[in-house]
Amino acid sequence: MPFFVLPYPVIDPVLVNIGPLPIRWYALAYIAGLIGGWWLARRIVVQVKAWGARARPEPESLDDMLVYAALGVVLGGRLGYVLFYNPAFFLAHPASIPAVWEGGMSFHGGLVGATLGLWLFARRVKAPFLSVFDLTACVTPIGIFFGRLANFIKPELWGRPTDVDWAMVFPDVAAGPFPRHPSQLYEAGLEGIVLFLVLLVARRMGALRRPGLATGIFAIGYGVARIICEFFREPDAQLGFLFGGATMGMLLSLPLIAAGVGFLVHALRRRASVAS
Repeated sequence: MPFFVLPYPVIDPVLVNIGPLPIRWYALAYIAGLIGGWWLARRIVVQVKAWGARARPEPESLDDMLVYAALGVVLGGRLGYVLFYNPAFFLAHPASIPAVWEGGMSFHGGLVGATLGLWLFARRVKAPFLSVFDLTACVTPIGIFFGRLANFIKPELWGRPTDVDWAMVFPDVAAGPFPRHPSQLYEAGLEGIVLFLVLLVARRMGALRRPGLATGIFAIGYGVARIICEFFREPDAQLGFLFGGATMGMLLSLPLIAAGVGFLVHALRRRASVAS
């Protein structure tokens, strides 16, 4: 047993009830991530020096980009969870599929959905899709950070049992009485804060002048961070450990890293764009 266990800061998952409508922290986290990303994207897209002569979306079009991204994240994230993490349950209870407020979203599914939505957006506004992807990659860690905080508040996706001094006992029967890693906070730090800072430095070093470079950095950075965090996170009970002790999160991150390497190679083979 650890010498000192941090008390879990129990927070009501419902911030406030407006009549029969509960306002949940979980939903607010997604809203904060999307609006925060939209706000920063509007600031980045007008920085001529950062982009050089690259074509990119007009600032006014980013309102529409937010809608496309939001729909992709929610629909893709939920369908990804249904297909990757709990298909047997949802096959038996299809009415539960739309109940996103009960938790159960897949980042990788949300990424696929957002990618499709952003591709459709790029086609509609006639913007280079790599410019749209690079812009989105720079702001996505904001949403990841808030999403992981929502996982912690709910609480869900807790860590494996441990004896570290900052372990917590999560108030859920499924978590048991064991002190566990607060792995949601590890993910908020690595996938959110650290990845955001890496992309910030890359952007200031001219990453946006090379189509696909920011996208590649994001894909590799998230994939590596996720795999590291999976060593501390309890695997989903209905899946457990898979091949050789790997988890579903690890396996889904491998093709993401491979795609990131592909974007990186493509970007570094091209000459950086300079301001005209």
